[in-house]
Amino acid sequence: MNVSIIKKLNTNFRLRIFICVIAAIVVIAFSFLFMINMNRKALERIGRTYETNRKLNTITTYISNTEKALSDYMQYRTFESIDSYYHFQSLSEDSASYLRKSPSTDTIRHKEFIVYQLLSSFFKYSLDAVTSLRANNAENAMIFYKKSMSCYSMLLSQMEDLNMLMLQRNAEIYTASYGRYAAYVRLSIIFILILFSLILAILYLSLNIITKPLMDISHVANRVAHMDFDVPLFNNQDDGEIGIICRAFDRMIVSIREYVDKIWEKAAQENELREREMEMRELYADAQLRALQNQINPHFLFNTLNTGAQLAMMEGADKTCYFMEQVADFFRYNIQQKGHVATIDEELSLVDSYVYIMKVRFGDRVEFIKKVSSEKHETLLPRMTLQPLVENCMKYGLKEAKGIIEISVEKEVFQILIKISDNGCGFSSDLRKKILKAETPLPLKDDKTGTGTGLINVISRLRIYFHRNDVFDILTNEQGGTTFLLRIPNV
Repeated sequence: MNVSIIKKLNTNFRLRIFICVIAAIVVIAFSFLFMINMNRKALERIGRTYETNRKLNTITTYISNTEKALSDYMQYRTFESIDSYYHFQSLSEDSASYLRKSPSTDTIRHKEFIVYQLLSSFFKYSLDAVTSLRANNAENAMIFYKKSMSCYSMLLSQMEDLNMLMLQRNAEIYTASYGRYAAYVRLSIIFILILFSLILAILYLSLNIITKPLMDISHVANRVAHMDFDVPLFNNQDDGEIGIICRAFDRMIVSIREYVDKIWEKAAQENELREREMEMRELYADAQLRALQNQINPHFLFNTLNTGAQLAMMEGADKTCYFMEQVADFFRYNIQQKGHVATIDEELSLVDSYVYIMKVRFGDRVEFIKKVSSEKHETLLPRMTLQPLVENCMKYGLKEAKGIIEISVEKEVFQILIKISDNGCGFSSDLRKKILKAETPLPLKDDKTGTGTGLINVISRLRIYFHRNDVFDILTNEQGGTTFLLRIPNV
């Protein structure tokens, strides 16, 4: 009897221990599952924090590409540009479909409504500009194009404001998510410490295995929350949940670094483009002023020359009529508003007018040799490039007895060589180095001949336009004199 009771008690005791151990194991298992699930959800919320900024940046990229394609089509009217315009317009509309379509009391949602309205206006005016241009209505096309550019400028400003608002709100969400994540970690640790009393040996080792990686993640996450992205990667290759979390965190850190680098790179490129455009405009304006070299209204002078040519024709003075027509053509080229570029043929035509005027002035003292094939030369280069070089040869590169100026155009596979040479005294090596190294159209201190400013202006505009430093060179002729060599890319 006593033996039976003892056995029964021992059995119940062993059963209770077994049940307690099983219960502890089950509780621990469910605790681990719950902890992992909470951590996973917290990390997912953190990972999705800046999704709205990514979407907005995608829209900005598509809109920028749409504007570039529109500008290309307005300037060149190519099939590739119009196809690119419709392609990026479609992508922009699809990616912006989530924006709010009606006003809202919420600041961000209302800003989305403003962005959507500006985006719709930009698409409407740009499409009207494309339609008008395809219908050969250039005047309406330019009106709609200017309106679309105005909408585009306001749209970029509003999207930048929206992006900053989203960043501020997402930062707050990120901080709150991180707080909940830290709370989950603390609760998990406390819960595990409570379970230590049941299975001390197992849970003690588990605690060290679990808490150390979590504390490392917590430390790195805290640094990231304070905008410190220069943190070491975990490089954890474990197959467990901690390894997955570490690798996911590593991918997130790498993505954030790449995103920040792209923003800085894009900002630097935009600043460089704006600086180049401003410099190009200043150089072009300076070239026009140097080419005209007068203080009267060029339109009045052009009209006066035409009137004089007609009067000379009526009086039978054909040579005088032709001379005044050439002078009028020279001034017409300078007052035309065709942008900052011209074809090689247009520049050569201006040189012909200028040379004729100079030959009338100097007579047989100047011989002009032109070696240009009869084929068309439609390659673009900055306006007022060749005439200042010929003028330089006229002023400073001719011998007293008889000056010879030669211009030639040679087309190669990848480039077009334009040479303008004279038989004068040439450049000194020091002056040549100073002119080729100068980056601004400012007078050189040692330039007593007066040739520096005009040449530097031409060189600067060529280098800015073609993005190459070898586009212009100054050579010394074997028989004496100087040759200006232009290497124009043949694209």
